[in-house]
Amino acid sequence: MDAIADTSFLIDWARYSRRDLIYSLFELIHVPETVLAEVQSEATLTWIVDGLIGRRMALFTETEDVIAEARRITSLSRALPMRSIDLPEAVCLAAGMRHGYMVLTENGGAAMAPAFIDVLRDVRVARAIDVLYMLAQNGLIDLREEVARYQAETGHRFARRDLTRIGLMDHG
Repeated sequence: MDAIADTSFLIDWARYSRRDLIYSLFELIHVPETVLAEVQSEATLTWIVDGLIGRRMALFTETEDVIAEARRITSLSRALPMRSIDLPEAVCLAAGMRHGYMVLTENGGAAMAPAFIDVLRDVRVARAIDVLYMLAQNGLIDLREEVARYQAETGHRFARRDLTRIGLMDHG
């Protein structure tokens, strides 16, 4: 399975010491040019370049049809009762829809989009918590240990509802 990642996901995931485990889930992670243009962190750029050199990542060049679809998604998101989606995240969603890529994001609007925008209903979206859960389901990590490591190393705090959803907290 291939994935496509937005800026928020790449920045956080690049801070994680076991970041290369992601390659055991995805054959290739596509990085849109619009996303790459947003990345300013040296650590994130280094990880992306290493991924490109190792052919684990690929640059995704947006075509006119993908850009048009992304603009439509951005417009639809602003008309709905959800967090709006900016163009780089919308490019990921449009590419996910057209090519069947799993969309990797930490953007709340992009994560919610398949539930609110009908044309995106079949797009699979995963946040870091979901990727960690998939790694655990494949027997590659201890979920509790890695969630703690990820939060400590990245400074990203997972929401209680997400921890409950993956079974690390009780409902209540």
